[in-house]
Amino acid sequence: MSSIVSQAWVWLNDPLNWTNSDGILALTWQHLWISAASVAIGCAIAWPIGIWLGHHGRGGGLVVGVSNLTRAIPTLALLSIFPLTILGFGAWSAVAALAVFAIPPLLANAVLGLREVDPSARDAAYGMGLSGWQVLFRVELPLSVPYLASGFRTAAVQVVATATLAALVGGPGLGKIINEGFGLGIASGGGQVLAGGLLVVVLCLLVEGVLVLVERAVTPRPLRHTRRRGRRASKPALAR
Repeated sequence: MSSIVSQAWVWLNDPLNWTNSDGILALTWQHLWISAASVAIGCAIAWPIGIWLGHHGRGGGLVVGVSNLTRAIPTLALLSIFPLTILGFGAWSAVAALAVFAIPPLLANAVLGLREVDPSARDAAYGMGLSGWQVLFRVELPLSVPYLASGFRTAAVQVVATATLAALVGGPGLGKIINEGFGLGIASGGGQVLAGGLLVVVLCLLVEGVLVLVERAVTPRPLRHTRRRGRRASKPALAR
């Protein structure tokens, strides 16, 4: 084990492993862009559906079912299926597969955020003569922003971690480092495998840290305690 750790240290301290065209910096950029594209597609699909369901107070059981079904699908299975479609092998098949895994937390938190809006605030808005669309955009969405941000953070970190597997089906990203290390064999490539794993862990922690700060910034102080209580009750609330 000590030899693998020392190999990883040597590998990480080699400047060429950082600056080559397929080095750490280039692969990190690839990893981030396929993750960002996946989450963006997930947002474009999940948020409109979740906001509509939450606004009308419907679909709690459906959201729970979709979330559970998606979690039951093996990650590698989807990453293997999409390259067999018109997308082919490469980045976009990985993006499509990862977008599927981004949808459940985005959808669940969108529904929860709208359903957790204080009914008195909603009733007051209707009492002032606002239409359903005006209530949605002026009252419900602003109050549900913390939940949307929480779902976005969860989806983003999950996708960044899972994107490592994209290299197994010809996708880009830091997973290539791990994949190439395994190709060399543990004796000579074990250090590279460990180094790649550490890079993914650090990237996930950085993404998590940045998004935690963003989530905190967009959450009004009076809503922070309420949102934490709502998160603990999220599954019972959605199932109603």
